[in-house]
Amino acid sequence: MKQLELVTRAHLDAIVRESGVTALQYTALTVLERREGMTSADLARHSFVRAQSAADLVGGLERRGLIRRDPDPANRRRRLISLTDEGRALLRRQAEPVAALEAHMLKDLDPDQRESFAEALQLCRGAMSDLPLDAD
Repeated sequence: MKQLELVTRAHLDAIVRESGVTALQYTALTVLERREGMTSADLARHSFVRAQSAADLVGGLERRGLIRRDPDPANRRRRLISLTDEGRALLRRQAEPVAALEAHMLKDLDPDQRESFAEALQLCRGAMSDLPLDAD
């Protein structure tokens, strides 16, 4: 898994570099695309990063104008993160090259293998989602 992650991240970094973001920042933007109105803690959990890393990540994306943080109407102390139009535009620009990378990665799998692989990844991700990142 780690070897696949490293090679995929290297290629993803190369793809998104021209947009001025890292693979980690791009991933966070895709999480926000699927789940608008998250807190930094939510984003950290869904992006599999520590809360401290998410704070730096959010700050950088906000400075670039790719996200905005608005007060939560239900709890004014919380700030909810959403994509800006610029963030959505960046994701649209990167959609095709990122899809091509994924297609290349899966090219040697037949349709049944692709489906099984996707299902297995979802099961593994679900199993790991309730494990705290700070666990030793």
